[in-house]
Amino acid sequence: MSSTPQSFETHNIDAKVMDTTKHLEVAPGLQWTSEEERKLLRKIDLYLLPTIWLMYLLSYMDRTNIGNAKIAGMADDLKLDSNQYSVSLVVFFVTYVVFEPPSNMVLVRTRPSIYLPVIMTIWGALTCCMAAVQDYSHLVILRVFVGVFESGFAPGILLIISSWYQREEQSKRFAVYISAAILSGAFGGLLAGSITSGLDGAHGLRGWRWLFIVEGAATVGWAVISGFLLLDFPANTKRFTDRERAIAIARLQEGGVVTRSQDEPRLGKRKSFLVAIKDWRTIGFILGYMAIVGSSTLSYFYPTLVHGLGYTSTVQAQYMTVPIYAVAFVCTAVTGYFADRIPQHRGLIIACWLTFSLITSILVCVLYNFTARYILLVLMAAGLWASNAISLSFAGATFGALHPEVRAIALALVNAMGNLAQIYGAYLFPSDDSPKYLMGFGVISGMLGLGVVIYVVMHVLTRRKEGLGWI
Repeated sequence: MSSTPQSFETHNIDAKVMDTTKHLEVAPGLQWTSEEERKLLRKIDLYLLPTIWLMYLLSYMDRTNIGNAKIAGMADDLKLDSNQYSVSLVVFFVTYVVFEPPSNMVLVRTRPSIYLPVIMTIWGALTCCMAAVQDYSHLVILRVFVGVFESGFAPGILLIISSWYQREEQSKRFAVYISAAILSGAFGGLLAGSITSGLDGAHGLRGWRWLFIVEGAATVGWAVISGFLLLDFPANTKRFTDRERAIAIARLQEGGVVTRSQDEPRLGKRKSFLVAIKDWRTIGFILGYMAIVGSSTLSYFYPTLVHGLGYTSTVQAQYMTVPIYAVAFVCTAVTGYFADRIPQHRGLIIACWLTFSLITSILVCVLYNFTARYILLVLMAAGLWASNAISLSFAGATFGALHPEVRAIALALVNAMGNLAQIYGAYLFPSDDSPKYLMGFGVISGMLGLGVVIYVVMHVLTRRKEGLGWI
């Protein structure tokens, strides 16, 4: 094969010719075979995906178990009214949103294998402490600090995935990542049902208190283990050889993802922030993700909504949330697989799923049959979760051409401002609006309609700007 730029630009990474050698202008003299690249990619997957999957599984459980604890007796024991419960949700997201960009500014300049396990250990310990709350004020204070330390996790993982994988490889990996949140919802319901009923009264503690203890302890345990498994960035990870690191960097540069070697200078924090915030794509992805996340606040009220749909037993209401997540898991996995095969249409894929969820949300507003509304709730969740995964890969791929420090802030801003939608989303389903919850589903319908428009526009504008026909 010729070593000219034209030869490697047209080389297919997935080519079946096993002895094909690649030559990169960005790394003169560096050559590797397609088989080497496949082995490297498998090694990256092996180290990274199972580790972050379980980290996110536990993270999402810690974030959402308050919903299960509420209907398992916490609201009665702490004498919480609907507004106080909403406040306990909101304060978490206030600190969660505020601290995301600063956290990524720190992460991009340190080692993820140290930074992320440390903050995970802290928020896991704080989750355990929630078992000791005696009143509303204690609950709010702990939720504030859990938000502070958990804020660094999600944007950090977005940065890591976008820093290790080429653009057309990211949708499947983001689908794997999001599937952890989906299954945590399903397992969270099963686990909550088992803990709150099986451990209720053990050692004089109510079942909802054991829920915080068990899940918080699991988080701390995996945080310690993840420190030995999690990858850093391609230039400084200690898990790979010098050659593997060089190939990882070169293949990213070949695929249009900006990365650096260990000795390259970094952009300053202020300059990186200004470049990120002035990029119109950052604003577009923020607005689109806000529509998705704002609609997805539905997940915090699944047990309450299912309870209001006619499943009056608390344990049954917990278990009936499981099919919601099971269908969403399948749809997200299938969508992630096909999105990498047609990466030029990510924006349209998101718009189609949001349209599907919009239709189900409107139907929920006009249909009051319990069974029909439950089925529509299952279908709506599938569209929202699938959209969430692809929206992250869409942003990660688009920001791949940005400097790593800028990409870190841009992704953190998208995730942070997107999660800002959860602040007002926490007030969408007040208890006095049950069982129809017309206000909540009406607002979600509006957000979904806005999301459809935004992602169609982003699809058109990003393709026009890049001129590559696949971003």
